[in-house]
Amino acid sequence: MKKYKFKIKNLDCANCANELEGALQKIDGIENVSISFMMQKLTFECMEEKKDEALEKIRKVIKKEEPDVQLEEG
Repeated sequence: MKKYKFKIKNLDCANCANELEGALQKIDGIENVSISFMMQKLTFECMEEKKDEALEKIRKVIKKEEPDVQLEEG
């Protein structure tokens, strides 16, 4: 497993962050999902060869749950 960190933009409140984190935790293939509202960061772990697939799933969930939120590497 490898840990990945992304910046989250346009996340409005801590409650939204908690709800989004809960939705992301249900995705198969990723583990240890954490969203820090204060730091505007998303971290998760997955197998290195599954990163692109995991990111695609994460983006779909974000688009459904919080359409204004954007992910950026970093």
